[in-house]
Order: sequence, then C-alpha cells, then structure tokens
Amino acid sequence: MLNGYGAVILEGTWLTLQLALSSMALAIVLGLLGVAIRLSPLRWLAWLGDLYSTVVRGIPDLVLILLIFYGGQDLINRIAPLLGFDDYIDLDPMASGIFTLGFIFGAYLSETFRGAFMGIPKGQAEAGMAYGMSRFQVFWRIQVPQMIRLAIPGFTNNWLVLTKATALISVVGLQDMMFKAKQAADATREPFTFYLAVAALYLLITSVSMLALRWLEKRYTVGVRAAEL
Repeated sequence: MLNGYGAVILEGTWLTLQLALSSMALAIVLGLLGVAIRLSPLRWLAWLGDLYSTVVRGIPDLVLILLIFYGGQDLINRIAPLLGFDDYIDLDPMASGIFTLGFIFGAYLSETFRGAFMGIPKGQAEAGMAYGMSRFQVFWRIQVPQMIRLAIPGFTNNWLVLTKATALISVVGLQDMMFKAKQAADATREPFTFYLAVAALYLLITSVSMLALRWLEKRYTVGVRAAEL
C-alpha cells in the first residue's frame, strides 16, 4: 500500500492527532484566560486581552510559526549563556508546534468564548452575586457551563481550522503526516499519490470531528429545547 510508505504515513497521522489535541487543550486554557481578562472590569487588563486577540488574529499563522520557532530559539540561546548554559539549545518541533498553535488559536477561542458569554443574560450573573458568590464562582459555576453550549458551533470551526493548520508545523521539522508524505513523494517521485492520501486522511479526521461535535451540540441543547417547548 502506497509503495510501502503506508505505515510511515499512518505514524505521521498519529503524531498529527497528538499535535492537534494537545494544541487545542492549550488553546482552550488560553481562550478562557483571554476572555476572563477581556471581560475584566479593569480597563488596562481588558485592553491587554483585546491586544492579544487582535494582534494574533491579524498575523498569518505561518509567519507566527516561523517567528516563534526561529525567533524563540534565537532568544533562548542569547539568554542561556547569561544563566550559565553554554551548549546550544534546539527547540523540540513538537513542543514548539503545540505552544505555537495553542497560542494562535487561544486568541481565536477567546473571541468565540467572548461572543458566547455575551449571549448569556446578565441577570444570571447578578443573581449569583446576590446569593453571595464571588466573581470567580459566578464565572465558573454559572457562566462557563452555559457558555459551552453557545460556543460549540464556533469551537467546531476553530477545531477544524486548527487541525488543518497542523500541516504548517512540518516546515519546522516536525515529522507529521505532511512531512512523511513529502519524504515519500521525493523518494518515489509520485507526489500526487501521497498528497492525495494525506488530503483523504485530513478529510477523514475533520469529518469524524464534525459528527462528534454535532452530537455534543445536540446533547447540550436537549434541556434548552425542552424548556422552549
């Protein structure tokens, strides 16, 4: 199958899935942190949250990947000697990819979560405060559970885009399925075969993801639909 490169491509596919899931986990954390900052009553803190979202969403993903990987590596190796480290430090492509994609899509998710939070009636937060809850308790116990239901459609879109963006990490040496496909294509001189296989694998991953997230969305809207009826 695939001239003997099928197992190699599947190995890269597993790495791609690990990258996508880990990056999304980090993006969710940064997205929640970002929206908490953006909705803060402190103006300077809200401004920082808006700055993060605006700047990151305004720069192409590939430019940020190269900037963070190569620029970050250069910065670390400039600082390391000052801390007593004389050896050259190479950044791990996997760790760099997780951090970079998580950082990028954390900005997108902060916007998604912000729109979801804005859709929650203000009276519910006020009721929580009236019961003696702190702002933090209101945020996690009242607003976040409702935000999830409203954010699922936007989250689905971000997940699909992030999954496809993992292909960009191959430019910094991560041996994902895109990297493996290029190696196989160069070795066999059959680029169409291997890139078509990778396209089919990405389509499979995104299709399964859409089905799973649609099922999750239905689960979260069951009670709401019943109440509306």
